[in-house]
Parts: sequence; C-alpha cells; structure tokens
Amino acid sequence: MSSTDNGSAISAEAKKAEMRMNEKKCSWASYMTNSPTVIVMIGLPARGKTYMSKKLTRYLNWIGVPTKVFNLGVYRREAVRAYKSYDFFRHDNEEAMKIRKQCALVALQDVKAYLLAEGGQIAVFDATNTTRERRDLILAFVKENAYKVFFVESVCDDPQVIAANILEVKVSSPDYPERHRERVMGDFLKRIECYKVTYQPLDPDDYDKDLSFIKVMNVGRRFLVNRVQDYIQSKIVYYLMNIHVHSHSIYLCRHGESDHNVEGRIGGDAELSPGGKQFARALREFVEEHDLSDLKVWTSQLRRTIQTAEELGVPYEQWKILNEIDAGVCEEMTYEMIQNSFPEEFALRDQDKYHYRYPGGESYQDLVQRLEPVIMELERQGNVLVICHQAVMRCLLAYFLDKSAEDLPYMKCPLHTILKLTPVAYGCKVEMFYLNVEAVNTHRDRPLESLCEGSDFDSSEETSSCVRF
Repeated sequence: MSSTDNGSAISAEAKKAEMRMNEKKCSWASYMTNSPTVIVMIGLPARGKTYMSKKLTRYLNWIGVPTKVFNLGVYRREAVRAYKSYDFFRHDNEEAMKIRKQCALVALQDVKAYLLAEGGQIAVFDATNTTRERRDLILAFVKENAYKVFFVESVCDDPQVIAANILEVKVSSPDYPERHRERVMGDFLKRIECYKVTYQPLDPDDYDKDLSFIKVMNVGRRFLVNRVQDYIQSKIVYYLMNIHVHSHSIYLCRHGESDHNVEGRIGGDAELSPGGKQFARALREFVEEHDLSDLKVWTSQLRRTIQTAEELGVPYEQWKILNEIDAGVCEEMTYEMIQNSFPEEFALRDQDKYHYRYPGGESYQDLVQRLEPVIMELERQGNVLVICHQAVMRCLLAYFLDKSAEDLPYMKCPLHTILKLTPVAYGCKVEMFYLNVEAVNTHRDRPLESLCEGSDFDSSEETSSCVRF
C-alpha cells in the first residue's frame, strides 16, 4: 500500500471515530421520556416517602434518566428556621398554613427550572400532599407546563413499621436537634395526628380514577396500580414493586486473580492464577468466619468466577448477565496492544469511557442496561455474595453509592477485596475487607489525574471501615 493510500485509510478511520464520538450521548431509557414527568409523593409522615423518593431517584439516574428530588421539608426549614412543636402542622394554624403553601409554590418553581433549563427529565415532589386541594394545585401546575404526572401514595397502618421509621429517621431530623427519643416520638406522633384530620387518600373508584398512580400498602405487601401512561411510568411501577424494606447485606468481590490479569490482558475466559486460587481459599475462610450460612452466591458464566465460587463448597448460581464487559475486537489484548493496533479507539475511550463502545463489543452504558435485572433481584433478596468482574462491580457499586456516569468507570474495585454493602435509612453503609492475598493492580486512572478525585469511596458516609482480614 502506498503512503498516500495509507494516509487516506488513517484519515478515514479518524473520521469514522470522530463521527462515533459525536453521536448523541443519550441513554436508552431517556429516549422513552417524550415529555418531562413530575412524580408526586402522597402519604402521612413516617410512611417511607423520602426513602422511596431517594431510592427511585438513584435508580432513574443510574439507568440514565436525569432525576432530582424536591423535598418540601427542606423548603419549610429554610422558611422557618426554628421548629418548635407539632402545633405548626395543625390545620387551623392559619399563619403556618400560608407558609406551607408558599413553600410548595417555591418548590414547584424550582421543579419547573430543573425540567426546563437544567436538563432534568423527572422531578420527584417529596411531600405529604395529603389533601385534594394541594394535589389539585399540583395538577394545575403540571397542566400549565404540559408535564406528565404520576402519583405514588404510601399507605401504612402497621404501628411497628411507623415507630421504627420514626426512630431510625426522624430522631436525627434537623427538626429535633436534641435527639431525645421519647420527646421526638411523642411530638412526631402528634404531628401525624394533625395530618390525619385532613388526609384524603387517593380514590381509585371515583374522584381520582383518571389519574396515573400506584398505592404502596404496608411497605410493599400490596399494591394498587391505576392508569399507567407510558414506558417510564411502567419502569417506576416495576421498581417500586421490587424494593423491599428488610435488613440484609450484599457482598461484592471480583474473581480471584486470573492468568490474563497477570499478563495485563482484558476480557477473555482465563483461569485463576496461583494467587487467584489462594484468594478463593481465603474467601471460603471469610464466609465461614463471618458465619454467612444463609448466603446466596452468584457468579458469571466465566471460568474465573466459577473457579472462585467452587472453592466455597456451597451451591451457587451462574448468571450470564454478570459476565464482564465485552471488549469486542480488543478481547484478550493488553492496553499497549490496543494502543498500537487501534490508536483512535484507545484515544476515544479515554475521552468518554462511560459511553465509549468497543467495536463489536459493549460500553459501560450498555452494561448498566444489561445489569438492571441483577439490581432488581438484589433489592428483593436476603444476603448475597456476588463474585463478578471489574466493570460489572463498578456498575453495581455506582447504583448503591449513587455515583455519576462520569465517575462510574473510574471507581476502584481491587482484586482480592470484599465490599459489604448494608442499606441504611437513606443510603448505604460500606465495609471493605482486604484478604491479604497479593494481586496485580488492574485499575487505570482517569487520563487527567486532577479529575480522579472523588471517583471512589471518598466520603465517611460511604466507607465506614476498612479491614485487613
């Protein structure tokens, strides 16, 4: 081939790569939202509305639909700096009622700004919204701005669930700086009684029969779904019907070190290295020492995760959707080989690692879509150990830790380390266990070092402890 032909080929390849980079970066899920949606929470205090709002928002952002919570309690605390008692919530407290309505109007204007100017697609209006008057105000706002609306009503009459919610969440609320459990419980129960006086639940048979909504009864024991309008609303319903409020932990780790890891190759279906086999034995000791007898174990269908699980001596399930990201034409190559053979592709991936798709393979965005059923099952299960791969573990962690698409591909998930995730009130507690088995480092930093800050566990809320085991 002449140098001219060679130059033309390189130029054509570069142009093709540029076209791929300039494609609209839009998630598969966000294509399904043809107009902005406002999700309106409904329910008495201590019914888990904020819990559902935060989890739903985390899920929607993870699948690529820009979503934000607007919590009316935050607006109220801005307007009234010092909370005194439940008297503020009495329906005959006219001054307080005016303040509360004004807070709702301000919050709705912020919803409008988010959906109109900030690129948002879904806004979650997290408040009690227990009266038809308040809901009619929201419906008028939605109609005026041509938004879609979906109501989520949480109904709970189980006193044990309500009391547990008050103690877990409300005792630490900014409304109660003194943290006195008995006083908080007493005042909050009176606050609930104030709302009960005017509470008008959704009426599926008459007044509200034309609205789109889901009623969640007693934290997911029963559901009532009415007039789902579109794909994204069906996703919301599906998610809310899968989240279960129960105490459990999720253990995430990668397979033991593989021969490909040692050689610096990506992908493939390599077997464990001697160090990887040593980790598998250490993992068995970890499971035995922590008495994880009711533990379910999941692996991918690749040999390195199966060999790691085999050493545990317990039943395990193989999931094809837990297989590592498909590197396409770059499978079983080192990064140096990729840079030499596909320099444009190598550069493109560094420019936008989340959206970049290997030729003939997958992107992180594709992987998130593939892993959605795993997230749904993890939300439903008890204690689970997931033995997976670096990219897969990053995607799962990003869901639980609410990480952005930009940070997700750079989260550090070292070999021979176990992460224990325990869902708590509005987030996730993380414990890290390093099993003292040496392994190669497979992490590639973000190209600009200064941008790498904050890409893994950088807040005390996320990493509560790191243990060498």
